Amino acid sequence: MQQQQSTWTVIKLGGTSVSSADYWRTIAAELAERAGKGERVLVVQSAISGVTDLLEKLLAAADESTREEILDELRRRHEGLAESLGVDNIQIDQQLDQLRRQALGAVLTGEVTPRLRAAVLASGELMASRISISYLQQQVAADWLDIREHLVARVLDDTDARHYLGAACESLPDRELQAHLEALAPIVLTQGFIASDTDGRTVLLGRGGSDTSAAILAARIEAGELEIWTDVPGMYTANPQQVPAARLLKRLDYDEALEIASTGAKVLHPRCIEPLRAQQIRLRIRYTPDPSQPGTEIGPRTTDPSGRVKAVSARRGIRLVEMSTSGMWQQVGFLADAFAQFRKHGLSIDLVSTSETTVTVSLDPMANSLDPATLARLQRDLSPFCRVRLIEDCAAISLVGRRMRANLHRLAPVLELFDERRVHLVTQAANDLNFTVVVDDADAPRLVRQLHALVVKADADDDTFGPAWQELGREKEAEEERENWWKARREELLVTAIQTPCYVYDRNGITCSARAINSLPVDRAYFAVKANNNPDVLRLLEAEGLGFECVSPGEIRRVLDLFPDIDRSRLLFTPNFAPRTEYEFALDENIPLTLDNIHALREWASLFAGRDILLRIDPGQGDGHHRKVRTAGSHSKFGIPEHELAEAAALAESAGAKIIGLHAHVGSGIRDPQAWQDVALSLARVSEHFPDARILDLGGGFGVPERRNDIPLDMTAVAERLQEFRDAHPKFELWVEPGRYLVATAGALLTRVTQLKGKAGAFYVGVDAGMHTLLRPALYGAHHDIVNLSRLGDTASITANVVGPICETGDILGIDRRLPETREGDVLLIGNAGAYGSVMSSDYNLRGMPREFLL
Repeated sequence: MQQQQSTWTVIKLGGTSVSSADYWRTIAAELAERAGKGERVLVVQSAISGVTDLLEKLLAAADESTREEILDELRRRHEGLAESLGVDNIQIDQQLDQLRRQALGAVLTGEVTPRLRAAVLASGELMASRISISYLQQQVAADWLDIREHLVARVLDDTDARHYLGAACESLPDRELQAHLEALAPIVLTQGFIASDTDGRTVLLGRGGSDTSAAILAARIEAGELEIWTDVPGMYTANPQQVPAARLLKRLDYDEALEIASTGAKVLHPRCIEPLRAQQIRLRIRYTPDPSQPGTEIGPRTTDPSGRVKAVSARRGIRLVEMSTSGMWQQVGFLADAFAQFRKHGLSIDLVSTSETTVTVSLDPMANSLDPATLARLQRDLSPFCRVRLIEDCAAISLVGRRMRANLHRLAPVLELFDERRVHLVTQAANDLNFTVVVDDADAPRLVRQLHALVVKADADDDTFGPAWQELGREKEAEEERENWWKARREELLVTAIQTPCYVYDRNGITCSARAINSLPVDRAYFAVKANNNPDVLRLLEAEGLGFECVSPGEIRRVLDLFPDIDRSRLLFTPNFAPRTEYEFALDENIPLTLDNIHALREWASLFAGRDILLRIDPGQGDGHHRKVRTAGSHSKFGIPEHELAEAAALAESAGAKIIGLHAHVGSGIRDPQAWQDVALSLARVSEHFPDARILDLGGGFGVPERRNDIPLDMTAVAERLQEFRDAHPKFELWVEPGRYLVATAGALLTRVTQLKGKAGAFYVGVDAGMHTLLRPALYGAHHDIVNLSRLGDTASITANVVGPICETGDILGIDRRLPETREGDVLLIGNAGAYGSVMSSDYNLRGMPREFLL
């Protein structure tokens, strides 16, 4: 317990908060105001968003060119932020040279030791904090602190991996640290995530280490409060980006916050709670874009005595380990022997379910590194005690609230939602704070939405629940941010544009779009790989739980190369007029298949014996923003026409195939929310020919605004229409296959002005990108906004045709575009280029292919 009121506040800044010049200006203004009031603040900052991932890739890179590309990207990101903040001489060359040597050493020795990994990953926080302190010292009296000199990890009798990558530090009051800080400026900036061991070597505090660092430091200096600044206004009753009706939680006690965090909420890491509880330090979550928002306050036990559910959480990517043996019955020490094997491999068990012959436990990827080699060793060491089965791709869905046992009688409607779902494990927490069900990962998004609507109830004047996410206008803001993300990252993009033409993709925009799709009441969403096959983009979408719709063996191989252990049900092959060998390849890989033509059933019947397949139906009328993207109707090559449906059913029966699903895709760029319900109704009618059909695949085509005044697709309305269909037709699963919606607005093409030319009645701006780089304008007249990024904000004064270097009259990227006075060397940004951009580029005229960067 604290003995006196502290003048210190600890502020933890997450990766998003420290990556934007606009955010830093907000932070600096707040710190200057506090210093002016005599307050003292210890700022604990993370690495720039995405940098830790780049450092991991650097360690994994085997060839020199890849390592140099990653080092160049690290330089661009840090120099871009420094330039946007007006900071000079950030001196990252020395750190990059050290990283180059460390990565080369890993290649030469063929091993990335835990000690080396810790040293490399720590450089993200160290480089970022050097930029930050240089900026802050221009605004307020501030000092920089290398936290490794003051935060020393406990000695653990454990593995090297735990010692270097999952270190633990004491959180008892530290008078020496307090005295040291008192001698420094009112604002002190240091690093999260990192510490040192007793020999002075760098160690990491594991996943969520920055939150943990901040909490430990708050306890050690006996701070009055810890603030976590992040990109959401607080903790919510569900993930607000997936459940727009989720409500802000105004206040929670330590136990409730810990339970919500540990069951899936990513706003703060569960390990940060205990140091605060021990010293009774309050925690406040603040919204970096608008710190005036009230946020969530976490402290001692609240006065709310109710047993109502306060949150519905989901943890994705869970793995279950099922251990079975008849010898377990009344055997003393079985659990001790089995659990010792988990400890041996550094694996932390989360949920446990037992019976007379079987014990099932869950492994949470937030707490464990679940690499295949570790799991294989675990299975080997468990096998003398029991039969072992790994159950992959699961999700743990939790209802969190006090007195859950007292509410079990109210859970009957909740349990009905799990009808026809595979339930792997059910637990009710011993602390009476949660009820958890483990299901297939693909079922999680829909179940969370349904559960939230059923169990989270708020009164009009509620002291616990604040406004809903959608009431705060976050959906609109998120849409605008998704479309105009490049404005806030202008300086970083100008640094990236050193080598043009190149495509850049906004990580946050792709994630937001994926979550918008996941918020729909559908059972599965498959990303159409043909829209963008960049490996980093695919990794990002896979992490959001999307599957992959492929139209060629090459796309299938790309997905399998990236995710060799992926459940094959998360892939879908939809060939069109492809040779027989491609169907054989997909079937050999056990990948679900959609047939587009009865020719395959008629001529290759033996391929489909005993197989479950889908049929692509032509509903008779197409839709979309251009005739060349309308994929239904008599003038489209896609789909089985209605007059062949009876024959298709007969051929399938004769071949011994079962038609389990029907698919239709009417076109691209659709912004009418009714379109997908219409497709569902059409397929439901067609299903009368196919009694085994339980899946309706509604295709993609979710439109994005093409021009600045276009009205975006109302995804809330789409969800309402689909829910209406589900309520009327509960027997069907609904699938969707979005492509362009997920990546278009999150991508841009950067190109540099090469020449200017005026002719009678026309003015031309030539650039180094052309139809070989972005084919859509030449192929079907697609419109892409074009801005002069170098002169962003200058008044438009010319009307120009933007053209490329290709020797074709069709090499035009934009006609009659209003631009500011433009000069050779200026960087132009072509928007909405994340889909069907790089994937359709070519080496025509031997001008080379564009590079790609995920920011």
